[in-house]
Order: sequence, then structure tokens, then C-alpha cells
Amino acid sequence: MAQAVAVVGGGYSGTIAAAELAKTGVPAMLIERSGRFAAGAAYGTAEAAHLLNVRARNMSAFACADDHFCLWVERQGLGDGETFVPRRDYHRYLKQILDQAVATGMVRLVGADAVSIEDSGLVLASGEHLPCRAIILAGGNYPSRLPAFLRGPNAVESPWGPDGALALKQLAAQCADILLLGTGLTMVDVALSLADAGFQGRMIATSRRGLVPRPHEQPGAEPLPAPALGSLGEMMRNLRVAAGAKGWRAAVDSLRPVSQSLWLSLSDTEKRRFLRHLRPWWDVHRHRIAPPVAARIAALQDEGRLEIVPGRIGRFGAGEVTIALRGGVGEARRQIGGIVNCTGPEGAIGRVEDPLIRDLLASGRARPDSLGIGLDVDRASRVIGASGTASGRLYAIGPLTRGIFWEIVAVPNIRDQARGLAQTVAAC
Repeated sequence: MAQAVAVVGGGYSGTIAAAELAKTGVPAMLIERSGRFAAGAAYGTAEAAHLLNVRARNMSAFACADDHFCLWVERQGLGDGETFVPRRDYHRYLKQILDQAVATGMVRLVGADAVSIEDSGLVLASGEHLPCRAIILAGGNYPSRLPAFLRGPNAVESPWGPDGALALKQLAAQCADILLLGTGLTMVDVALSLADAGFQGRMIATSRRGLVPRPHEQPGAEPLPAPALGSLGEMMRNLRVAAGAKGWRAAVDSLRPVSQSLWLSLSDTEKRRFLRHLRPWWDVHRHRIAPPVAARIAALQDEGRLEIVPGRIGRFGAGEVTIALRGGVGEARRQIGGIVNCTGPEGAIGRVEDPLIRDLLASGRARPDSLGIGLDVDRASRVIGASGTASGRLYAIGPLTRGIFWEIVAVPNIRDQARGLAQTVAAC
């Protein structure tokens, strides 16, 4: 496959990018260091309790076929378009799509670690060189790290994948009380995993604001008409008015069709204001959880098995953590036997430890976006180097481009980007 496109990252972004390339007649090499394809952090779970955060009707893998996943769900006997399907089943769905693309001879799977890029192709950790006509970076969400003072033998740095799942089960069996650092979507998954592993102790989840993801309505509310573009202040004023009239879920959902346009219209100053002041609220209202999941989290809280503590960790040692409570109203002390990092993906591209990303930044083939969240790309998802010039053969897709497009971490957004990117590459 000397003229193939190399797609680095075998999660949803990479899988659909490779499948879309195959549909356009462009051969692709899908490269994934773990050797586990069509999974990634989101869909690599094997636990039935981990449900999709979106109804089946909105989870088609392909931009050109809105009912593709819905029909698959019905054929599998998993429900209908309103069902929140287990994420392990979505992995099966993606795997079937990938298997079909591989069967055409247009996609080749490579279980290896890409570490650098040369003018003619990719270099693997083994030293092997893979010639290719273009490269698509599809690394997805890179893991964050615990603060150094919280690391230790009973600390789980990453709860994802088989190793993370095993580590959680070991904690559940060994510890009386466990600290969950973070209160977002990762915390929700970890709390359910620990409960299903038989953990009988208490989970103390903490973050600065103590915000927990909100549930979807059942049935879902119809979104309002999309608002007009404007400044960040205008957007927030309009959103408050709409939320007061029709409810916050409908108001937030009204932004979905125009969220990328809204983000692109903001200045860097406004974007930084959003990230500093509004992002935590946006995340818990925009990225909601399935009603059955929300019910289980509420039950764990009611039973006293899950405590949400808003504040900052002050001291940790001798099995005790001290949390300075939000608002300066004192501190909370809790005995803990283990810690799980639930802070979610790494939020700064400069801290990502992936060797390929580090090589790209060090060599100047890529540069951080203006917010430092991900890689700088143009509207066609072409990676922009340190010189300020967009590459003609290096592209990025999915969360790596979040600083530019913002709403580019969920399936409905990524599938549109993947289709457009495949068409762009095919035309080159």
C-alpha cells in the first residue's frame, strides 16, 4: 500500500476515517498501538453498565445514513432509536464496519506504535518505515495524569482499557474508601464499575465545582430553533431566555446545529473566557448521561456510597485527604485507601506524552492551537506547522482539533469531519 493514507489511531475517529477513505476508493492503513481496533477509550469497555450518552437514532457512524446504527440496533434485538445502547455493543457495530472495509482490500490494520513522521511516511517504534501519500492523526482523547503527590501503589492513573478495568477490580477488593478525582463522565463510569465489582465502601468524588453530568429527558425534548451568531455575551443572554421559556435541555440542544459556527465566530479572548468560566457548566449540560445511568448515580448518593465534594485537594498523606471546600467554608477530611484519576482527557496538547505528538511539535511539523488545547488546523483539517503554513499531506480529526472546532468530540460531529476529510484527501 505505497499510495495508502496512514490513519493513526484506531478508535472511532480513525475507524470511520479509514472506512470513509475506502468508500472513496482510497486505500488506508489504520495504525493502532494497542492492537485493539474500533474501540478507543469510549468503546473499549466490556461492561454492560456503560451506556452510550446519546440515543441510538443519533449514533449512526456515517454522515450519509442517519438510520445506519438504528437499523443495526433493531436487527440485533437491542431496542430501537430511543435506546441508550451499551457502549460495548457500539464497539461491535464499529468492528463490523471495519471488518467490511478490510474485506474489500482497501483497509489494512497495523498493530504498531507510530513515533515520528518523515517526508515520505511514518516511522514506527520498531524502526520500520511505512510509505504513505498522506497521514491523518486520529489519536482521540489522550489520558491526563494524577498530580505527583497523589500517585502511589493504590492509585489508578487511567481507568480505561483492560488494565484499568483490572486495577479498579483490585481496588474494589482491597480498599474501604476510594477517592475519585473528578466528577464528570469518567467519574460516572468509574463509580458504576466499582459498584458492579462488588465495592462496598464509600466513593468520595471531588472537583472544584462538584458538577455532575445531567441526565437526558425521557422522552427527549425537541430542540428550539438555532440562535443567530453573536458575541459570547449575546449567546449566553439568548440561552438564558430560551432556557427560562422552554427548559435548559431544549435551549442547549438548540446550539447543536450551529455550535461550530458559534465557536469559530468567537475571538480568542472570548474563547478563553468560555473555557475559564463556562466550560464546566457547558460540559455537564451538553454532554448528558442516559437516564438509567443517572438513576444509578443518584441511588449511590442516596445510599451514602457516593459523596460529591466540591473543592480543592489540600493535603494527602497517611491514608487521609483534606479537601478545601468551595466558597472557603472550611475543609473536609476523609480516610481513603485508593485513588482513581477521573479528570478525563488531557486538556493541554503540550502535556500529551504520546511520542508522535511530541515529535510533531518538536519538529515544527505541527503547532498547538491558539488555546493550547489541541493541534492547529485550518477549516479543511490540515495541520498547520510552526511556520504558519498548512500541510498538504498531514491532517487531524476528532478531539485533536477541538481548539479550532470545539464541538468535535461526539460521533455526530466527527462523522461529518471524517466524510469531508476523505473527500479532500481523495481529491489530492
